[in-house]
Amino acid sequence: MPFDARLAAIRPHPGHERVAARLRELLAGSDVVASHADCGRVQDPYTLRCAPQVLGAIDDALAYVENAVERELRAVTDNPLVFPDDGEVVAGGNFHGQPLSLPLDHLALALCELASFSERRTYALLSPSYAELPPFLSPRPGLSSGLMITQYAAAALVNECQVLAHPAGAGSIPTSAGQEDFNSMGATAALKARQVVENCAQVIAIELVCACQGIDFHRPLRTTEPLEAAMAKVRAIVPRIEDDRVLSGELAELAGALRTGEVVL
Repeated sequence: MPFDARLAAIRPHPGHERVAARLRELLAGSDVVASHADCGRVQDPYTLRCAPQVLGAIDDALAYVENAVERELRAVTDNPLVFPDDGEVVAGGNFHGQPLSLPLDHLALALCELASFSERRTYALLSPSYAELPPFLSPRPGLSSGLMITQYAAAALVNECQVLAHPAGAGSIPTSAGQEDFNSMGATAALKARQVVENCAQVIAIELVCACQGIDFHRPLRTTEPLEAAMAKVRAIVPRIEDDRVLSGELAELAGALRTGEVVL
């Protein structure tokens, strides 16, 4: 119900519409979804019910960042600039980093929200009081930890993202005896954004592993073909958790596959 196209039509943010349409496509015909048709829960937590609104806003933010970066890649940023057709040399401010600094700060904030959103769903999947699955998705609750520690890692990564989401551009410090009286701090914005991107990929990798483990507990029910295909890609990197094992290497590999587009939903 929360992904109904009519909801997006009367609050017409492009990202909302795209995310809701994709979720409807991914879930259409799912046996797992059908098995919950008569459940007694009235509404889900925001991280499920408001996915089109929140993920849609993040999608719109990423579109803004992408457009800004693409424009900058086509731009001339020297100073002064020579215009041979006019025979003029013009001194200006095309070197200033603000057109990139602000989008990069925006990128860090948007992906911090994405990581935060993802970690909350991981927490729900590992909580039997909500998901009605074995505690911590362990095949042997009480004897093995299952995926408990992955949520610890996700929480730590999200906390780091929350610190890094503070905008670098808000901390301008003058240089050059005041001639350069407002600096973009764009290099710092870029460094922070890169770390948030890496952290976010790790957090989403953790959620994907937990989601696949949760689907396994619903067998013999199957989800949709696109999600079964995505699950197979995840499982090729991170096999089902039967016994406690160190997952850091596998999760790092899955995070890398997410960043390169090898694993896409």
